[in-house]
Amino acid sequence: MSSNSISSSNNPLLIHRNKFQQSRNLLNQKRPNTIKIPQKPVAPIVATVQCPPTPISSSQIETPLKTKSNKPKLPKKQRNEGPNWNIFQRVAASALESFEEAFISNILEKTQPLPKTTDPAVQISGNYAPVTEQSPKHNLPVTGRIPPFLNGVYLRNGANPHMEPTAGHHLFDGDGMVHAVKIGNSEASYACRFTETARLRQEQEIGRPVFPKAIGELHGHSGIARLLLFYTRSVCGLVDPTDGTGVANAGLVYFNDRLLAMSEDDLPYHVRITPSGDLKTVGRYNFDGQLDSTMIAHPKVDPVSKEMFSLSYDVIKKPYLKYFYISPEGEKSPDMEIPLDKPTMIHDFAITENCVIVPDQQVVFKLEEMIRGGSPVVLDKEKTSRFGVLPKYAIDASEIKWVDVPDCFCFHFWNAWEDLEAEEVVVIGSCMTPADSIFNESDENLKSVLTEIRLNLQTGKSTCRPILSPADEMNLEVGMVNKNKLGRKTRYAYLAIADPWPKVSGFAKIDLCTGKVEKHIYGDSKFGGEPCFVPRDPTSTREDDGYILSYVYDEKTSESELLIINAADMRLEATVKLPSRVPYGFHGTFIESKELETQA
Repeated sequence: MSSNSISSSNNPLLIHRNKFQQSRNLLNQKRPNTIKIPQKPVAPIVATVQCPPTPISSSQIETPLKTKSNKPKLPKKQRNEGPNWNIFQRVAASALESFEEAFISNILEKTQPLPKTTDPAVQISGNYAPVTEQSPKHNLPVTGRIPPFLNGVYLRNGANPHMEPTAGHHLFDGDGMVHAVKIGNSEASYACRFTETARLRQEQEIGRPVFPKAIGELHGHSGIARLLLFYTRSVCGLVDPTDGTGVANAGLVYFNDRLLAMSEDDLPYHVRITPSGDLKTVGRYNFDGQLDSTMIAHPKVDPVSKEMFSLSYDVIKKPYLKYFYISPEGEKSPDMEIPLDKPTMIHDFAITENCVIVPDQQVVFKLEEMIRGGSPVVLDKEKTSRFGVLPKYAIDASEIKWVDVPDCFCFHFWNAWEDLEAEEVVVIGSCMTPADSIFNESDENLKSVLTEIRLNLQTGKSTCRPILSPADEMNLEVGMVNKNKLGRKTRYAYLAIADPWPKVSGFAKIDLCTGKVEKHIYGDSKFGGEPCFVPRDPTSTREDDGYILSYVYDEKTSESELLIINAADMRLEATVKLPSRVPYGFHGTFIESKELETQA
């Protein structure tokens, strides 16, 4: 059936499309949007995600390689050297430090062995270990030929703890560091810098870690004690949490002429790229006073409207979830509260041409679990996962349409689009089991299955299917589609092959229509991270017309390089030898030189 033959009165997706321009015009006139999702009563239904877990012992989870040469000397603690502390504050600092060491470290924590998920010996060993900052190094050795159209800066964020942990530490707890390769005229330079968050600056001044680590330390009674300790330090004026406590180590997005470094526990940080390829932190960015809450690390920039869409969640008080969007000029919409019964982990979400897809999944925050001695991040087995489909310009949450998707947890989503003929929204994500295994130690082997999730807005039903055949099944995480196709139907996704978990042995180009897999494997003892797709020409009719960029580390030689691979034929075009080790990290982006001409 063609899309023209579908009655708009019965098809909610056509309602979105037919009224989209009208809604935009109404918005420009500061009048409310009229898009509505039909609220036809729907009986609860059940959908099955076909990604069964395979039980194995937690001892089979690979521990990253420990090598002395890979681990830099972290700054030693410098006790009570606060630059502006008065006598009372110095006495208070000394007393609180003694309390921390005598009671928290030696009584509450010493008797509790650390799981691998929070053991610093595991979490920051080998190429997960931190590195020092590097000023720009130019004219790097290149094997092969850098494609002449590549003219800009490739940037990747990651966790890089500045201070040696004093207790539990999770990989996600580290201070943010951005690694940048500037490319132009077939030459390359490299630099890496900390994002200078308020947290980092204060700990540098004090000379020791004093901000609690959200995942590594906040477990059980010792976690409660560390929260109370931090509160007491703030009351005494030893630390100031009012400028944020985030680490800005996860996402990167270039928007409104600014590079923004993000983690979902804070506002974004504005980082400026200098003409030499260096990085300078401008400061915490609130869009000229319009943003007063945290922002998740994966906002979405619509390739057509150039607007940025985002969510903000709170783990303590209602509203637990808010939605907003920002115009290309930086004008923010009012926050829209999305009612949730309990605070939920929402690391990522998706957009289509007309809608926002909001995941309300089974990993939730239960602070009361700390009183019982456990982690506040838990898998709620009694909760049914559901996805909300919300018009982008809805004026309140009554327009959201929820569809149950049981037993589904996607940490990341790669794309989503509207299938008008099927009257469904299609969501592409990696379905992870066990859902909380990133945060809590598990006896089950983690599996991350590339999955097509279909949400039918007429019937309220959902279906899920693995995109790869059983013979091709592999863990696929961190990656992207062509950013010029975000929110529209895409054929290809470029995803990291997370094997052996959590290392990345290569990346796969997946045909989302046929399930065909093309792999690029980095080689023996070589591991990388997120593949970054850089389109050659935004107007190209070929979706895979572009290049893949990825940092790769050789565990035998302790050297790092940047690979540049043709996305169309998966052929290696060039290798850039980097002057220092690049730790395994998180998410990245590529900014064209012409975009930087108007950088704020």
